[in-house]
Amino acid sequence: MSRRAVVLAGGKGTRLRPYTVVLPKPLMPLGDYPILEVIVRQLAQCNFDHVTMAVNHQANIIKAFFGSGESWNLHIDYSLENMPLSTIAPLRLIDDLPEDFLLINGDILTDLDFDCLFREHAAAHQLFTIAASRRRQAIDYGVLEADPSNMLTRFTEKPSVEYLVSMGVYVMSPKVLPFLVENAFLNLPDYITLLKRSGARIGSYVHEGYWLDIGRREDYERACREAESLCLW
Repeated sequence: MSRRAVVLAGGKGTRLRPYTVVLPKPLMPLGDYPILEVIVRQLAQCNFDHVTMAVNHQANIIKAFFGSGESWNLHIDYSLENMPLSTIAPLRLIDDLPEDFLLINGDILTDLDFDCLFREHAAAHQLFTIAASRRRQAIDYGVLEADPSNMLTRFTEKPSVEYLVSMGVYVMSPKVLPFLVENAFLNLPDYITLLKRSGARIGSYVHEGYWLDIGRREDYERACREAESLCLW
């Protein structure tokens, strides 16, 4: 069965300067491969045969590197933004999306099984599924809880809080695309808020493995140290 993925690869990578002055962020090297090639190889391994790259900044460099995708045994095409449209609005420029498709940021490093995520989304009959990673945040203070009269009810010394964060990987149906206005800037949090207000079924898929968002210099340097020890495809 044919599977489609859309990769968001149009950002300027300003937080990664000076690295991204010459190269677009998705082509920053991790060991032997650029970040985005790692993702493409993973998608091919997980039975995706059509990848659309939503590009804008330094688009010609990305196109020159990946071409039509023959080197990875899949078909790659491109959707060019004439203006920055943020994280979700570029989908309005793609008019042939299938019943379900994967949406992924082009700057993440993870061992997430995209095939399993895709199948879980379909089995749950959801319109939108968000891949999530667990994080734990330590609080370096004694935390107080008080009742409405300001009387202490609990004191916890340096607790930690566990929460789920979005991995920048989603499976979605085109049925939710009418919420996007053509050529309008729209980020993902605002879009999900619109979907929730409409009553759309939005699920999460918790990934217990490795995930790193390569947004800052320290993240990229960490990814370079850790990438070679990971078995990603």
